[in-house]
Amino acid sequence: MAISACTSAVEPLPAPLVTDTVGLKASNELGSIATDYVKLTLALGEKEAGYVDAYYGPANWAEAAKTDPRDMRELGNAIVDLMLRLDAAPTSDDPLVRARKRFLSAQLEAALTRHAMIQGEVFPFAVEARGLFGVTPELKPLAEFDPVLEEIEKIVPGEGPLSERVAAFEKNHIIPRDRLQTVFDTAIAECKARTEARFDLPDGENFRMEFVTGKSWSGYNYYQGGYQSLIQINTDLPIFIGRAVDLGCHEGYPGHHVYNMLLERNLTRGRDWQEFSVYPLYSPQSLIAEGSANYGIELAFSGQQRLDYERDVLYPLAGLDPDTAAAYWALQIAKQALSGARMTIAQQYLDGEITREEAIALTQKYQLVSPERAAQMTDFNDQYRSYVINYGLGLDMVRDWIEAQGDAPVWRWKAMERLLSEPMLPGDLVGE
Repeated sequence: MAISACTSAVEPLPAPLVTDTVGLKASNELGSIATDYVKLTLALGEKEAGYVDAYYGPANWAEAAKTDPRDMRELGNAIVDLMLRLDAAPTSDDPLVRARKRFLSAQLEAALTRHAMIQGEVFPFAVEARGLFGVTPELKPLAEFDPVLEEIEKIVPGEGPLSERVAAFEKNHIIPRDRLQTVFDTAIAECKARTEARFDLPDGENFRMEFVTGKSWSGYNYYQGGYQSLIQINTDLPIFIGRAVDLGCHEGYPGHHVYNMLLERNLTRGRDWQEFSVYPLYSPQSLIAEGSANYGIELAFSGQQRLDYERDVLYPLAGLDPDTAAAYWALQIAKQALSGARMTIAQQYLDGEITREEAIALTQKYQLVSPERAAQMTDFNDQYRSYVINYGLGLDMVRDWIEAQGDAPVWRWKAMERLLSEPMLPGDLVGE
C-alpha cells in the first residue's frame, strides 16, 4: 500500500490561483455543487438517524431539511443530478481543486449506495464497503490468525480457554470508576500537549467530555463546529488502563477533534468550501477519519514512550500496580495482530454465513474479549455494518502512506497534518 517515499510528498499543495476564465468557471460550478451537496446530505440525514455525523454550516439549511423534506425518489434523482453536474464541471489546473472534485465525486457515490440501503437494499459486505467507503477489504480466513493465538498462549499460559485467561489477567488493569475522570483528563491533556508541539491548533479550540451508557461503541466524538467537540466515553463495560491514551488520541488529539478542526479552519473557513461543513458518516471520509485517529495513537506515543508514560503517570493515578505495566503492554501489542479477524467475523455475520451466537463466540476467541464485550462488538456490527473496516484497514492504509514519507518524526507529523487538512480519499493513500 505504501507509495514512494520522498520529502516533497508531505509539502502542502499550493493555494489555488483562479486567474483564468476556465479556472474561475470551475471554481464557481464546484461551489454551487458543494452547496447542493450539503443540502442533499442534510436531507438524507432526515431519513436516517446518525447519517450526518457533524454539521456546522448555515442553520437555515438544516432547518430547511426538516421543514421542507424531500421524498426518497427526489433524493435519488438529486444525487444522480449532482453526479452528472460534477462530471460536466470544467477541469481546473490547480491540484487542490482537482482533489476537491474527486472528493465530491466519491462522497456522492457513497450517498447513492446509502440511499439504496436506507430503502432496504442489502449488499454483500465487500460490495457495501466499496460503495460506502471507497475501498474493498481483503479479508483473511480466521485460521490465519491461529498462529497469533498460539503466540499469545505463551504470554498468558495456563489452563482453560485463552480468552478467559486473558480476561483474568486484564481484570487487574481496569480503571476504578471513581478514578476515570482523573485518568482520562490527564491522558487527554498529554495527547493534546504532544499534538500542540507539532501542530498550530486554532485559538479557542476545546472539547467537553462526558461518560455515558447504553452505546455499542466505546467512545465517540461529536464535532460541534467552532473548534469545539463533545467527547463521550461509554462506561457500560469496564475500561482498561490502555483505553485512556487510545481514546484520548483517537477521539481528541491528534484524532477526530483535530481532524474536524483543521478541515473547518483550512477548507470550510479558509476556502469557503462548504462541503466540509457536513460529515456524512457512511462515506470515504470515514476511512480517513478512523484510520488517522488510530494512527494518531502510534504517532503521539511511539512504543516505549507509551509504556513509560502509562507506567509512570496513569498507573499511579488509577491505583494500579506499575510493575505489571510491561506485561500488560506486551499482551496488547500481541493482540494488535488479531485486528483483521474483526473484519472477517463481521463479514461472515452480516452476509448470513454465521449466526449472532457464532459471531459472539468467534469474537470472544479471536479478539480475546469477554462475552459481554463480544456481544457489544456484535451490536456495533448490527448498527454500523461494514463501517468496521475503517478501523483496522484504515489504520494500515494511513500508516503505510504516512511512514512512506520518511522515518523522522517531523516528516510523519507533516504528512499527518496534510492528511487532516486536505480533501484526501482512500485511493490517494495507495496512489490510485
